[in-house]
Amino acid sequence: MKYEGAIIRPPSEAYSQLIQISVGCSHNRCTFCPAYKEKKIRIKGFDEIQEDILESARNTRTEKVFLCDGDALIIPQARLVQILESIRRHIRGVKRVGTYANAKSILRKTVDELTELKKLGLGIIYMGIETGNSELLEKIDKGVTYEQMVQAGKLIKEVGIPLSVTVILGLGGIEKSVQHAMDTARILTDIDPDYASALTLMLVPGTSLYEEYMREEFILPDQFDLLRELAVILASSNYTNCYFTSNHASNYLPVKATLPQEKEGVVNMIYQVIKSGDAKRLRPEYLRGL
Repeated sequence: MKYEGAIIRPPSEAYSQLIQISVGCSHNRCTFCPAYKEKKIRIKGFDEIQEDILESARNTRTEKVFLCDGDALIIPQARLVQILESIRRHIRGVKRVGTYANAKSILRKTVDELTELKKLGLGIIYMGIETGNSELLEKIDKGVTYEQMVQAGKLIKEVGIPLSVTVILGLGGIEKSVQHAMDTARILTDIDPDYASALTLMLVPGTSLYEEYMREEFILPDQFDLLRELAVILASSNYTNCYFTSNHASNYLPVKATLPQEKEGVVNMIYQVIKSGDAKRLRPEYLRGL
């Protein structure tokens, strides 16, 4: 497989065949994100994608394929159709194809185009929300508004493609911790995703947010304040049927819950951990990662 640079995928795609069809991220300006800073956005030619598809067909047996890099939906519809048709034709047994997508790239697609992709095997879309606070969205240079993210999420839901969204604990710092949590609960409620996950902010050298932190213009909440954000988000958001996790390596406390059924129990558990003040119950710093 001809991968360019580091390849990033969601935890739930750990056993998927990773096929890189684009390089980098179409936005690549988020102040907290180091993932694609060393890459210049480009769409790979179909011939090189086809080589990787054929290699995957020869060497792996998998039910899931994940299309990399950061925003495969930015690729024009005709090329995406060509790629999905090739995966379907050559990699036997594939039941689901997944990809990252941002709100802008989703909104560039019509209902008919997304429906076509679904019929060809696109079975899950991962969208980074990060926060529901409009001021923070602008500050972190997310490139989209609250309203655009809700619109994009509802479009995916309308088509019937399962939607997985992520939010980031700590993104508002100490100053906006409460507002960040409450507004994030609100946007999660408005979108009503099938899957949601919370990551915990890790400040990475080379990012704008890290530089703010070093200048003491951004103060990260402590471990238990970050857990309070998680508890508030869970307690204040409402879903039809959502599987919520905080099992990413960045998190201090792994959580898995089916919502709304398990809301009360998981929120009580988080508050019990906070009340205990026992850092030994949390993931140690040396085991955390991106």
